[in-house]
Order: sequence, then C-alpha cells, then structure tokens
Amino acid sequence: MQRLRSSGTSILGNLVTTPRLKRKALNSWAAVQDTFFSTKDIFEKHRVVFTIGTSIASVATAWVGYSLRHYHQTKVDQRLETIEKAMNNNYNLDHSEIRKIAGLGSISAPACFATAGTALIVGYGLGWRGGTWYANRKFRKEQMKLLGQIKPRGWQLLGRIKPRDGYILSMQRIPEGRSGKTPGQRPPVLLQHGLLMDGITWLLLSPDQSLAFLLADNGFDVWLANTRGTKYSRGHASLSPNDPAYWNWTWDELVAYDLPATVQHVHYQAGQKVHYVGHSLGTLIALAAFSKDQLVNMLRSAALLSPIAYMGQMPSPIARNAADNFVGEALYWLGVDEFNPIGEAVIKLLEDICNQPDVDCTNLLTSFTGQNCCLNSSVIDVFLDHEPQSTATKNMIHLAQMIRGGDIAMYDYNNEDENRRHYGQPTPPLYNMTSIPNDFPLFLSYGGADALSDVKDVKLLLGSLKDHDGERLVVQYRGDYAHADYVMGENAKQVVYDPLMAFFRLQ
Repeated sequence: MQRLRSSGTSILGNLVTTPRLKRKALNSWAAVQDTFFSTKDIFEKHRVVFTIGTSIASVATAWVGYSLRHYHQTKVDQRLETIEKAMNNNYNLDHSEIRKIAGLGSISAPACFATAGTALIVGYGLGWRGGTWYANRKFRKEQMKLLGQIKPRGWQLLGRIKPRDGYILSMQRIPEGRSGKTPGQRPPVLLQHGLLMDGITWLLLSPDQSLAFLLADNGFDVWLANTRGTKYSRGHASLSPNDPAYWNWTWDELVAYDLPATVQHVHYQAGQKVHYVGHSLGTLIALAAFSKDQLVNMLRSAALLSPIAYMGQMPSPIARNAADNFVGEALYWLGVDEFNPIGEAVIKLLEDICNQPDVDCTNLLTSFTGQNCCLNSSVIDVFLDHEPQSTATKNMIHLAQMIRGGDIAMYDYNNEDENRRHYGQPTPPLYNMTSIPNDFPLFLSYGGADALSDVKDVKLLLGSLKDHDGERLVVQYRGDYAHADYVMGENAKQVVYDPLMAFFRLQ
C-alpha cells in the first residue's frame, strides 16, 4: 500500500487495487472469527458439562476396549483348554506348564484403575482446559504477529462483551507488565480508541513508548476496547456485517450501549473502580455519557486526549469539505452503509475532495489531522499495517451534522416526525456538558496544531467546565501537538503519558 507520505493522487490510485477482494476477504475472515468465538463461548460456558461428558466418553471407550479384550481372552482360554486336553492326553503336560508355554497374562485390577484414571485426566485436559486453550492459542498468535512486542504470557483474551442491542465486542487485557506481577492491587485502566481506529491504537509505538505497555509496566491493569465494526468487534447476535442493518448506528449507540457494557465489564472483572483514557471519538462518547451522569459511579477518573466535543470550528480541510458537501449523506443514499476508508466508494469520493482547489492532499494524514510534530516514518508504517478501520456511514453523517451545526446533539433524522418517533420532540436532544459532575476527576490534554480537536472548540468545552472543582480538573496544552501525536508521538511518554499516570496515582 502506498504510504501517506506520497502524493494524494498516487495514494488513492494504489488504494483501490483489489478493494473488492479485500472486502470479501475481510468479510470471510469476520465469518470465521464469529464461528471461532462462538465455539470458544460454547467451550467456556459449558466446560463442566463438556468435561464430564468427555470423561464419561473416555471411560466408556476404555470399558469397551477392555470388554473386547475380555471377550478375546475368553476365546483364547477356550482354545487353550482344547489344546491343554490334547497335550495332556498326548504328552502328559499339566495346566501350569501349558500356561507358562503360552505366556499369556491376565487383566489386573490395578491396570483397570490406572487406565480409568488416565481417561479421567485426559477428559479434564480436553474438556476443562482444552476449549480455552484452543480458543486463546490462535488469537494470541495473531496478537504476536500484529505486535511482536510482548511475551504471550502477558496477554489474556477475555470473553466477548454483548451490549443490549446485540453487537458483540472483544477486549484484550494486559494484566501485568513485562517484569511480571507486582504486589498489591493493580488499578484497572480502560483505553478507548478514536474514529476509524481500533485497540491497536495504543500499541503502535515500541513497548517503552506505547501507553498500554507503559501503564502495565507502572502497575496498572490495562484493558483495550474495540468499537463495533472494527476488526475484532464485527460480531452480532443475528446480523452479519454484510447486512445494512448491522451498520444502522452512530456514536449515540456507543454512548447508550457499548461504553456502559465495556466499563461495567472491566469494573466487574477487576472488582474496583476504573480509570478511563479516551482519544478523539473516545473522548466524545465519554463526555456525552458523563453529561447524563452515567458511568461516573464506576470510574475513578478520566483522561481525555485530543478531546472532541464541540466541532463547529474544526479546520481539517478534508473533514470540513466532506461535511459541507454532504459526502456522508451521498454515500448513504448510494447504499454504502459501511464507511470503509479503503473501500472503492469512499476512495472515489476522497479523490473528488482532494481535487478541490482549497484541499491539499499531498500529505493525507496532515490534511486530515493537522501537522503532527513528532511522528517518525516507522510508526507511520506500523499504523498503515493495521489501520484505518471501518465505521458506520451513519456515524460519519452524525459527526458531519455536528461540524455544520456546532452543537453536541443526538443524530438528526432531518424529519420532524422521525425525530419525534425517536426522541419525542421535533429536534434532536442536546448533550449538556455543564451537567458533568463537578467533582469528577478529569485530565484534558489538547494540541495547538490539531485540525480535528481545534483549540477554539476545546475552549468552548472548557467554558462548559468553568464550575468544575479546580482540584479535580487538570488541563494540559501542547502547542506543537496535532491529533495523531497523542497516540503515535515519539515523545508522548515524556510530555503526556507521564503526567497522565501521575494524575491517576493521585485519584
């Protein structure tokens, strides 16, 4: 794939090379994953029954084997009796001498017990442990292939999370640092990625620079979320990603379903309150939830990196042009329900945007996120190996509505009757940022070069938080930072992550 450093036209031309084959391959892989994780669920949910059943089957097999052997032994004994009579009559040999010549043994009770015990152990191994081992083995192998940065023992694949609307999400966990377990309880931290990304966001840098690894090495229990529609969260109770209904959601549903289910899962598994870290869209859904006084009772604090809330002054030329020209709506009208950034339809529209006189796509990443100060070429290569990920076209429309309208509102159906059906009023309800609890600990870090989280928009958010408890609100400003620096900047550890971890330790 042509890298983002190349010119806009050549980037787009190379991106369209076999998009249909790639999409079919991704859909096939999603189906394989669904089957794989369904099998894993069956193993884990019914492993007691499976253990007992396997053990019984093993003992039954052993019993059948011994029965056949006993039957065979009976026939041999009958034949020996016949031979014995003949030998006794002809050569005067007694029974013991004939048995000694034949050299045949008998079935002993210790042998039977040993075989039955072995069958039970094998049954336990296959039934109780085998299902989990089989399910984890391939995923761990995939993780190691993707990352190549951590020993397998440091990873643990957890059961899938199922929000109330039927989607199936996966999470990964780093329960300990590279040096092994540390004494005492490890405070849990949930990392939530942004738009068109997945959990790999937090692992793009080397182990001594990536936030996920740094948190684990500093005594935290790290959990990585993957939003619906991304590589590891494409499951659903009844829908396939090929079904248009699968993509009928916006970030409103992430606030209502995904985020609560994810936080509740980590809170329950860890047995204590959770620290939250969000980047980009991961900050928007958190702020929306906090404004409704949701989740804060399960959270210790939240760190919001490159915060997105108000978007009316967003200067990103690609995002602004797409919103002003209703690109998302055009895709939706054409029947493109999945917004796949490397799909043929999206690339064609992106080409059109880049051909506009006021849009320079020479550096596509910079045109979208702003001039990042601290990325090197190697991390861009890693990024392109794993990202971008899909989202719903409807979600992109929702964000475009916020750019055009300048407020933080729920999805607008552009029809008063339809809005009334969903919300009981002709216009979408607003998320009120002033309703965020004033005593909830918040760490906000924003950048002066960020084209998606513009300084003026962030200041509107900070204005909504003017009554926040001063001891509970830490605001960091980095004049040279843009959007991607917060997850891929080679100096992010020193300038952002170390202060973030210090903030967590105070809570």
